[in-house]
Amino acid sequence: DWMERQLLQQAKEAFVSGRARPLEFRLQQLHALQRMIMEKETEISTALKQDISRSQYDTPLLELISIENEIKLAIEKLAQWAAPRPVEKSLFTISDEVYIQPEPLGVVLIIGAWNYPWALTLIPLVGAIAAGNAAVVKPSELSKCSSLLKYLVYLQDLYPVVTGGVSETQQLLRLRFDHIFYTGGSTAGKLVMEAAARHLTPVTLELGGKSPCYIDKDCDVRTACRRVTWGKFVNCGQTCIAPDYILCEPCIQGQVVEFIRETLLEFYGADPKCSPDYGRIINQEHFNRIMSLMEGYTPVVGGQSDSSQWYIAPTVLKDVPPHSRLMQEEIFGPLLPIVTVSDMEDAINFINEREKPLALYIFCSDQKAIKRMIEETTSGGVTVNDVMMHYTVSSLPFGGVGQSGMGHYHGKHTFDQLSHQRACLIRSLKMERVNLARYPPQDRRRARRVRMALSLVQIG
Repeated sequence: DWMERQLLQQAKEAFVSGRARPLEFRLQQLHALQRMIMEKETEISTALKQDISRSQYDTPLLELISIENEIKLAIEKLAQWAAPRPVEKSLFTISDEVYIQPEPLGVVLIIGAWNYPWALTLIPLVGAIAAGNAAVVKPSELSKCSSLLKYLVYLQDLYPVVTGGVSETQQLLRLRFDHIFYTGGSTAGKLVMEAAARHLTPVTLELGGKSPCYIDKDCDVRTACRRVTWGKFVNCGQTCIAPDYILCEPCIQGQVVEFIRETLLEFYGADPKCSPDYGRIINQEHFNRIMSLMEGYTPVVGGQSDSSQWYIAPTVLKDVPPHSRLMQEEIFGPLLPIVTVSDMEDAINFINEREKPLALYIFCSDQKAIKRMIEETTSGGVTVNDVMMHYTVSSLPFGGVGQSGMGHYHGKHTFDQLSHQRACLIRSLKMERVNLARYPPQDRRRARRVRMALSLVQIG
């Protein structure tokens, strides 16, 4: 692990030198990153076409636009985010300066994921740069983009990119960072947290899980199925916030299947294998895993596959038993199980009996029912009458809860996640008389006065 140690040492020295601190420098780096994304869009899209057969039009839509928006926002708001934040005062601190000063943590380790190798690696990096940190970036070895990323990201000593596989990641995790930002599965997430615990390093874990999608029988089922079909099968189902399964009443299950079938025909044609818009599974291992989840089912839509291409057709399975293996683990592929529930209450209980999901999707026209479902369940995020779109809103914190992760990011939330909120109180050496009430010897009158002075009153 000599190389990893050396890179960390260089990043630490670069950070300690104070180079990354001035806002002017942070803005320069963000502008450089912005230029790189814009200039290299074609190369990036080509790499993803080779990787998971993703359509060249999908990469800007699914990844690059969100990175560009994050950079734009950070450039525009940086001075505001980094400024001291005044807080309420008490009588006791009325003439003092009391504020929170966001400050850099140091060297952040960012471990990216292969399914959206640019967004899930660079959006945390945008926040790390904006917050004035140094960062060691470790893209996923499963993605062919990792070497391109290494080649494109500038300022090697402050933000080095480490390529390589599991052993390189393990070497990095043995070292001491000031924060670790990890995106991926929960099994590896536990190992990251365990490694971080040895150094008391705080972590942000962006994990996944089974994100439920409830379709109410009284909503516009056709439109609901159209939106679900897009969210489930884009990127070949390899999206952490894709709807994992559908919950609906038995009376609309047939309708749901037909509307999805119709939409798939419209999106990908009669044979999705020939569609330039439909992707492939990342590798043989994931292909085998997804195929084994299908065993014992007769698909009502799709089901075809070709292992020579790691192709699995968009597949719908109905009447799936709630305790089947398909309903135990995150699918992360183009299989959409439908589980029937007797009503909304049943759906709420179904969701609450399982781990807290990264996302929850509700299709419903009744505002009261929508509010009820939001109030009586929990999830990292929720989108009503659409899927995945909460991810695109920079002002919303994106992250999980419970088993689906901890910490959150996007926009100012990334900046705050990767900053230390330092409590600052600046007093004067004058007016010592005010302090007499807190010094010994104490009596009742003094105690009463100090209580009054310390009670919080909102000032300014």
